[in-house]
Amino acid sequence: MKRGIYITANDKVIDTAIACLNSIRLHDPDTPICLIPYDDNYQIVAARLQQDYGVELYPDLDFIERLSQNLHDIFGTGFFARPNQFRKQACWFGPFERFLYIDTDVVVFSPIVNTLDALDQFDFLCYDYQHNGGIENVFTPKVLTEGIFTENELLDIFNGGFWASKRGLIQESDLYETFRECAAHPDYFDFSQKTSDQPIINYLILKRISRRFNLVRQAGGGPGNWAGTRHFQYDGMKLIDPSVGKPLDYLHWAGFRIAPGCPYWDIWAHYRYLRTPEERPLEPATAGTQAPFLLRQFKRSFSKLRRG
Repeated sequence: MKRGIYITANDKVIDTAIACLNSIRLHDPDTPICLIPYDDNYQIVAARLQQDYGVELYPDLDFIERLSQNLHDIFGTGFFARPNQFRKQACWFGPFERFLYIDTDVVVFSPIVNTLDALDQFDFLCYDYQHNGGIENVFTPKVLTEGIFTENELLDIFNGGFWASKRGLIQESDLYETFRECAAHPDYFDFSQKTSDQPIINYLILKRISRRFNLVRQAGGGPGNWAGTRHFQYDGMKLIDPSVGKPLDYLHWAGFRIAPGCPYWDIWAHYRYLRTPEERPLEPATAGTQAPFLLRQFKRSFSKLRRG
């Protein structure tokens, strides 16, 4: 298959997966979507997503298990807070020639697979303002002082929840070699906020794929997409970034527990119950406010994603 979308999920995140798939299928009923199980507890979410949205299970589950175990073993037990995030590396070897990977704590506002059009000119795409916050949550200053990357190269760091590329650009041996390099120099990476795959995949891409492009650098500037950004304006159940005068293509709740009180909760709930509005539960009166503990969390840990 030429183009498709990968997601990872397990039964625990079935609600976020449903919201994500409702938003994708609203704009795009046909693009193939493939589920990479996050762990062994995926049967319920896989059945629901296949029945309602035509999502297919990754065709080689034994490969996912072997790949993730090998990558995990390179660093050793207990090193990563969430080692199963590395299962998404199976994207490089799946059925799609050109693919988009998105986390399920995302809703989209457009036919999001169209972002793959830019792969006519590039080999890797991302779409966020992670770089505006510097290298925190990805690298430590040692990557500069020891000449691993230049300051210009570090402008290409990205969030691991939304990226696109081409099958076969990264080989299985490339992954193992890169992981061994990273395991030999853990002091190059910032795991202080319990990130797992994001520092390593940034190292992988910056070292091995030169034709990369961040879609926020499109002509006229691209819109933001992080739910911690406060200046987005509503257009129904979509959002506009007034700083560039463009609608958002997607919204990502990176770093948030999606629940009443979180930013843009009304938008997430709209897409979660888009097909089943009768199932939407009554919400507390405080649902439209920002919970103070969440504000402290995202200001401390995810300020880098805020645009500008």
